[in-house]
Amino acid sequence: MSGLDLGGIPVPVTDGMDVLEPKRALELAVALGLKPDEFDNILAVQGRLPSLTELYIYSLMWSEHCSYKHSKKQLRKFSSSGAKVLQGPGENAGVIGVGDGWAVAFKMESHNHPSAIEPYEGAATGVGGIIRDIFTMGARPIASLDSLRFGSLDKPRQRYLFDGAVAGIGGYGNCLGVPTVGGEVYFEDAYEGNCLINAMAVGLMRESELTRAIGSGPGNLVVLIGSSTGRDGIGGASVLASQEFDEAAENKRPAVQVGDPFEEKLLIEVCLELLKAGRFVALGDLGAAGLTSSASEMASRGGVGIDIDVRKVPQREDAMQAFEIMVSESQERMLAVVTPEDWPAVEETCTRWGVAASRIGTITDTGRFVVRDSSLPPEQQIVADMPAEMLAESAPEYDPESRRPAYLDEAQGFDALAFIEKRERERDNLDYTQDLLTLLGSSNICSRAWIWRQYDHQVQNNTVLLPGADAAVLRIGDTGRGEMSTRGIAISTDCNGRYCYLDPYRGAQLALAEGMRNLACVGAEPVALTDCLNFGNPEKPEVFYTFEQAVSGLADACKHYKIPVISGNVSFYNESFGMAIYPTPTIGIVGVLEDVSVALDAAFKQAGDVIILVGECTDELGGSEYLKTRYDKVAGSPPQLDLDLEAAVQAAVRACVQARLLASAHDLSEGGLAVALAESCIAGSLGASVVLDGEVPPVAALFAESASRILISADPEQVEPILELLLGHQVPYSVIGDVGGSVLAIDTVFEGVQKAAVAVPLNALAAVYHDTLETLVKQ
Repeated sequence: MSGLDLGGIPVPVTDGMDVLEPKRALELAVALGLKPDEFDNILAVQGRLPSLTELYIYSLMWSEHCSYKHSKKQLRKFSSSGAKVLQGPGENAGVIGVGDGWAVAFKMESHNHPSAIEPYEGAATGVGGIIRDIFTMGARPIASLDSLRFGSLDKPRQRYLFDGAVAGIGGYGNCLGVPTVGGEVYFEDAYEGNCLINAMAVGLMRESELTRAIGSGPGNLVVLIGSSTGRDGIGGASVLASQEFDEAAENKRPAVQVGDPFEEKLLIEVCLELLKAGRFVALGDLGAAGLTSSASEMASRGGVGIDIDVRKVPQREDAMQAFEIMVSESQERMLAVVTPEDWPAVEETCTRWGVAASRIGTITDTGRFVVRDSSLPPEQQIVADMPAEMLAESAPEYDPESRRPAYLDEAQGFDALAFIEKRERERDNLDYTQDLLTLLGSSNICSRAWIWRQYDHQVQNNTVLLPGADAAVLRIGDTGRGEMSTRGIAISTDCNGRYCYLDPYRGAQLALAEGMRNLACVGAEPVALTDCLNFGNPEKPEVFYTFEQAVSGLADACKHYKIPVISGNVSFYNESFGMAIYPTPTIGIVGVLEDVSVALDAAFKQAGDVIILVGECTDELGGSEYLKTRYDKVAGSPPQLDLDLEAAVQAAVRACVQARLLASAHDLSEGGLAVALAESCIAGSLGASVVLDGEVPPVAALFAESASRILISADPEQVEPILELLLGHQVPYSVIGDVGGSVLAIDTVFEGVQKAAVAVPLNALAAVYHDTLETLVKQ
């Protein structure tokens, strides 16, 4: 029986070459997600009708998820080169050098579609898959992060998805002993039909231990290590990740993988031991498309062939056909190339760790990807014979039609400030205390502690800053000379999908700017980027326009800042019943700190400290959390971004952090300055007195989300050198108040009139901020 619903089209119960008739073959091809012209291309490549196994293999390797056929052209806009780049795109993860002979591997990927069907297993196996990408490179996984999107929590299904995904991330990562140190979550109606689960992992290794999945050496053994193979996950890449959802979505549940974190923990240890001992010629993980993808890509990269016998693959279900074994996405499996001389040592090490290892094939010099089924009569045993390069490198490449969506002109023409001011003239008073409390209690701003309390974020003892800081910070080990290093890395994931919906080009740049700003707040210099580009159906011109613009915006900003994009993922078809998600080009950025002891969090530290706003506020309320929360409106232009000013603000604050002049630093984002002040007060259990004297109306001074702003605090004795640094970097700033007391009091001055805008006790701020998320989930 097939592990995939093919819409009632019968699947032959035996396998072998030439088993499919032309009409049946085309029907199956379309049911598997291939287009009729792609089927014609397969006929041309093969010179004959494909077998059932070949058809399944092509359908997966030429699926959107595996081949990037609609995105390749746009992805070439990214630059992946840089002085610290050791490995760019094309491998399981990107790798950068971070000093003293140490290297860091990192990557972000999506597990959106499986998680929308089965949130616990979908999210858990998303973590497992990205962790395997990291240790495949020779790195020990040291951290994971997650970037999540769901619909409104007032709907039971969204609470189910959110609760299940968070539990899956924690359940898998905690068992592995890999700390989940950061991430983000947003709740918007646009994600109701398609939640987003973007997982990022980071690993540490010596530069000399870098490993690549390049098959070589005809006669070498192909070895499968780890779990046995079942029918779970069949069709995950083609049926789930490369199609929109519709009424039949629930029928795709068998395509969701099932994870075992304890098996993965053993895999980590056995693979790292064998890599360190030099026992692997190549190593790759089995993710999307399973054995097919890993083996064909390994062969293609090395310019060799590969010959596999599916009956040598350990199976946990009866009567599995060859195509099922080849495309199963059962988890916790690795594929290695091993010399015959090293096989006894590999087998012994795996046995000692209690991990299965099986010789399933050999490397050849033919350039062919050959699959055998030794259970069949000799003349029928070859069930697939294809050019390896055509599978991995020569999938169709499309240049979809691009058309600017009509909604953009109307949305960007909306004057958010005028809209708000008109309605606020009708209010009885302009005390913004309740508005601030409402924002702090909104699902997009309230504390995420309910999430990270479920994660083990300190295991391995490398975590410097707890979750909740602007960026995660980790130590990276000794110097290689018998000394402990002070060096560390900082990591942040960011994207505001609402901004990207309103302006995909600028929204993508704002995501990068915020990620870099988060690193600056902890004193880190940004080095390299990974991304996870989440969009709707690329075959719809309006959707592809948003993708094209977002990639262009991100690529242009990365080139401006000389930040290479060294790994990443594209997730298309995030649509349900024809409704696409917001364009969501999530970024994961990694930076380096020379001394982790300088890293700061956002908390105010002591009464009497001076509060300074670096950057300047404008009256930008388009796309803001205030506009959405207060007036249920998503419209206007997102904040403007001056790339040079952004760089100057970051450099100035980073210099202050590294000089140990600051007590706290906090990026301004959703909710603007008022929310940033409240968060710093809550984190430090201290109040503040602030006066905002500017040229913008009070509502903008409090809640505008203008870019390139950071809130800092410092001992009064440090203010003079801080201001000298800010002046030296030619960045605008304002000394706005002092830390102290048990109340957050904010006055605004506009057109010469000073008014009390916010006055709220610290305990009231903390109560609404801390209690909201759990209350929303458990309602």
